[in-house]
Amino acid sequence: MSKIFDIAIVGGGVNGCGIARDAAGRGLSVFLCEQQDLAGATSSASTKLIHGGLRYLEYYEFRLVREALIEREVLLGMAPHIAWPMRFVLPHHKGLRPAWLIRLGLFLYDHLGGRKILPGTRTLDLRSDAAGAPLIDDFVKAFEYSDCWVEDSRLVVLNAMDAAARGTDIRTRTRCTGARRIDGLWEVTVEGADGSRETIRAKALVNAAGPWVSRFLTEGVGQNAAARIRMVKGSHIVVPRLFDHDRAYIFQNSDGRIVFAIPYERDFTLIGTTDQDFRDDPAHVAITEEETAYLCAAVSAYLKKPVTPEMVVWTYAGVRPLYDDGASKAQAATRDYVLKLDAPEGAAPLLNIFGGKITTYRKLAESALALLKPRLPGMGRPWTEGATLPGGDFPVLGFADQVAALRAAHPYLAETHARRLVRAYGTKAAELLDGVTDAAGLGIHFGADLYAREVAYLMDREWAVSAADVLWRRSKLGLRLTKEQAEALDGWMRNRPS
Repeated sequence: MSKIFDIAIVGGGVNGCGIARDAAGRGLSVFLCEQQDLAGATSSASTKLIHGGLRYLEYYEFRLVREALIEREVLLGMAPHIAWPMRFVLPHHKGLRPAWLIRLGLFLYDHLGGRKILPGTRTLDLRSDAAGAPLIDDFVKAFEYSDCWVEDSRLVVLNAMDAAARGTDIRTRTRCTGARRIDGLWEVTVEGADGSRETIRAKALVNAAGPWVSRFLTEGVGQNAAARIRMVKGSHIVVPRLFDHDRAYIFQNSDGRIVFAIPYERDFTLIGTTDQDFRDDPAHVAITEEETAYLCAAVSAYLKKPVTPEMVVWTYAGVRPLYDDGASKAQAATRDYVLKLDAPEGAAPLLNIFGGKITTYRKLAESALALLKPRLPGMGRPWTEGATLPGGDFPVLGFADQVAALRAAHPYLAETHARRLVRAYGTKAAELLDGVTDAAGLGIHFGADLYAREVAYLMDREWAVSAADVLWRRSKLGLRLTKEQAEALDGWMRNRPS
């Protein structure tokens, strides 16, 4: 007889991988399948923020905001290589929200979450502060507050790596074709990229399929959807760097939406996001010309130098599978997660995951396992708070020291190269470069500062299969490699020498 897993998870986004890591660390046996690459959909298409969600206060989402604010600093401590503090500048627009209301919201933001590391809000005079230089002269006052940045797709991969190190069987490029309750267990059929099929058995099934959560429930499990999701598309554009400082902007728009302009990958600015209801296939989501124009117009209303569609160097879009709470506007739909447990007496439990934010993925995982615990009595206690992710075992403010140590051990590395490696891998960068004594030891050069040594590491340790996995999810080097270089990388990966 085949092995019986405690939990089978469908979906390799942040929720699925977060649950897998937490469960494996509690002594449970876990199987996870993902139809494409890890973080292949929603989890790599965020605005890359660990934040409380300042605008969620307007919708009275106080529990969500408090939980998210607390989690900011938890995640900073878990993964200081891929997450770091960022200051946000909110110019006061006299025609929109009054200054007192904004200041009240920021007061709550500063105090709801027990802030210990991040500095609080301050008021800026844009006529003298460097943050005012890119802005039109109409804006003279701004509020500056703290949130954090995260490399979203790397957060997913690091959770998967830790889960695998604790025994989880992770299968990428593996689609779940169906699941049925048989003799008190789930029998889950999966299909690999080569067409091979396998049936695994598990005591519990977690549906963390993101935008496909309802489809999997109806088509994969054969049940009516226990809840509805509201698919909301968020699109982003990337343009050459718009300002010299390292702070981000949050711009209010007359339609009630906000748009961020964020320093990105050293030489660029990330602008987003949109909120539009989406009813098509989430596998084929893409930004529209209208969304691009909207984002350009939104930031141009604040900047001395307008942003035009011709400036855009890259775009991405994703679908957020939000719980349908009946909100009339997409931006008003709750960002909170909703967990629906289907556990009839004597039947194997099914847990469906709706919604959620990257910021609160760890708490979602704890909540999910709390619901499953009565059916899995051997489960251990919660443990992830304070436990670092792979490569994150250094102080929150110790990034510069890690870069210096890596360059001291590997003096052939340029400063920018060393910084990128530490940002991606933290202390694991030393493992990646173990035994390399000069630039030649890095192997074939694919472009920018990407070499065969790193690509081999990503293939062997992080489930990378294609150039897109490396250039857009394990890194953002796709912004720097030419089409020809990307094709050469893809060919090398397909035919990698043994």
